[in-house]
Amino acid sequence: MVDHLTLPSISSPFPRNHINNQTILCFYSSSPISRCDAKAMLSVIRVHLPSEIPIVGCELTPYVLVRRPDKSAATDDVPESAPLDGYFLRYRWYRVHSDKKVTICSVHPTQQATLQCVFCSKRRSLVSKSYHCSPKCFVDAWQHHKTLHEAENGNEEDELVRFNSTGSGVLSGTLSGSMSNLSLASNGPTPFYPSSISQKSGGETLVEVGSCKTYTPTADDIGYVLKFECAVANAESKQVVGHPSTILTSRVIPAPSPSPRKLIPVNGADVMGHLDQDGRIQSAGSFTVLSYNILSDTSASSDLYSYCPPWALSWSYRRHNLLREIVGYRADVVCLQEVQSDHFHEIFAPELDKHGYQALYKRKTNEVLSGSTSAIDGCATFFRRDRFSHVKKYDVEFNKAAQSLTEAIIPPTQKRTALNRLVKDNIALIVVLEAKFGNQPVDSSGKRQLICVANTHVNVQQELKDVKLWQVHTLLKGLEKIAASADIPMLVCGDFNTLPGSAPHTLLVMGKVDPLHPDLLVDPLGILRPQTKLTHQLPLVSAYSSFVRPGTGLGLEQHRRRMDLNTNEPLFTNCTRDFIGTHDYIFYTADTLMVESLLDLLDEDGLRKDTALPSPEWSSNHIALLAEFRCMPRTRR
Repeated sequence: MVDHLTLPSISSPFPRNHINNQTILCFYSSSPISRCDAKAMLSVIRVHLPSEIPIVGCELTPYVLVRRPDKSAATDDVPESAPLDGYFLRYRWYRVHSDKKVTICSVHPTQQATLQCVFCSKRRSLVSKSYHCSPKCFVDAWQHHKTLHEAENGNEEDELVRFNSTGSGVLSGTLSGSMSNLSLASNGPTPFYPSSISQKSGGETLVEVGSCKTYTPTADDIGYVLKFECAVANAESKQVVGHPSTILTSRVIPAPSPSPRKLIPVNGADVMGHLDQDGRIQSAGSFTVLSYNILSDTSASSDLYSYCPPWALSWSYRRHNLLREIVGYRADVVCLQEVQSDHFHEIFAPELDKHGYQALYKRKTNEVLSGSTSAIDGCATFFRRDRFSHVKKYDVEFNKAAQSLTEAIIPPTQKRTALNRLVKDNIALIVVLEAKFGNQPVDSSGKRQLICVANTHVNVQQELKDVKLWQVHTLLKGLEKIAASADIPMLVCGDFNTLPGSAPHTLLVMGKVDPLHPDLLVDPLGILRPQTKLTHQLPLVSAYSSFVRPGTGLGLEQHRRRMDLNTNEPLFTNCTRDFIGTHDYIFYTADTLMVESLLDLLDEDGLRKDTALPSPEWSSNHIALLAEFRCMPRTRR
């Protein structure tokens, strides 16, 4: 049962500007404790919240600095179960109720809404998208917003907004500039945002919502300020000693919810599907593979992505949003890039384990990178235990290959220069899996069905064209060795940091590189010579080229518009303010696998409403790619 505490107006002891949705970092010294106990004892020095905006579903973890009885400062918790010299830290979270009703803008959730789309307000599924902070906000968002209307009710004219044929808009006279005049009809849907509650005049009511150090806001908290309280308590009496330290947050906002991406059939065949235990439709004998560069926290700097709101760029928010997205795809195999070592072990491996995934990881080598090794990122591959079992894992360290190469072909006087150019800490993770699911084609010898999945992140420096091509060629030669030892379908996934038509991309999909390709002009170490060696025998095809493959299913025009018909690749998989293009791919061996369906691509116009990626809706600067495959019948060799 929730405790309700009615207190005098919070504006008296606390700053008032929390009402305007500003973050309040209130902390109070616990020095009065000294009047209760002459000897040194546990006390709170300060508390604060790293995240400036509380978001539904995103855990809030306050930073609490305490002074221990030996007068040392520490951030270690002192729970009731393990008191320190008879004292422990008591935590409380409260929802602050006031007589002021606040509604939040659906586009800019840190702003208070001042107008509402009546069309959306009458449709329960759209109410949360109906609020806007200004007429400009509504007009700017119209191209995206009108798709909600079209999806809900065709092209029915909105009674609230009127747009002319050129796409510019005017707000009709029914728009009010004040939220007080924007009430829903009495027979309309229940408001998504909370109304005020009955209370004593001039007072503030605190509703206790948590008694742990951390708290995860719920939908019930949307629109309300939260109060965190940390106090020193006597272990025997359980009574608080001295004054508690408190924080008032900004108002809780809902987690942004982008429109779900869909799996689009591309094989033109009428394949019977079934619902799996998660309620997902999947054709019998097929499996799905996801590839996603999630943008590591160390790479998500506010300087590079200043257009992304700080709260949406914070790892405390992005980790939850990324996990929600990844789990939502329900892929059988998940290949992630830019996964920090600490985040893999503390977040992704344990969280995806709850959803039935087994995890494998390869951290980048750290001969170039400095600092804590826990913050170095790498490649993580996950697979569903009910669909696959692990057979073998290969780690590819391009630094080791660079050492071998320089020993073999570089004169001693140039080795240092060569290693400085080649050693970039990039890696690849190769995993061989055995399929558990039924209806797999089996040849007369009864061989088990294996698949090989490579997950890589190629060097990012655009000027090092020779290094990129050498890394890709090195990976392909390793995969050829695996292919020679087993009749096995292969998938090559990752962020290749190279555009369609570049030498690395050409090598992957064509099996060779034209000696006149301009990328080959960059070869100061001579590592690409003779150029006739730049070949491989794997029949690799880019999965997303299936969107433009002749003979694919009808109704794909919308998806083809998001493809580059010159390269048969997506127009982009990476979209920032300063760059848009394709760096991410899923390649497969076309003699052993066929593409059944593809995750639809995102539209640039939809992303540009937030300037670029990352954004509140999408927490990486890359987009996820996902393909559904089917193993083809084996033929005797």
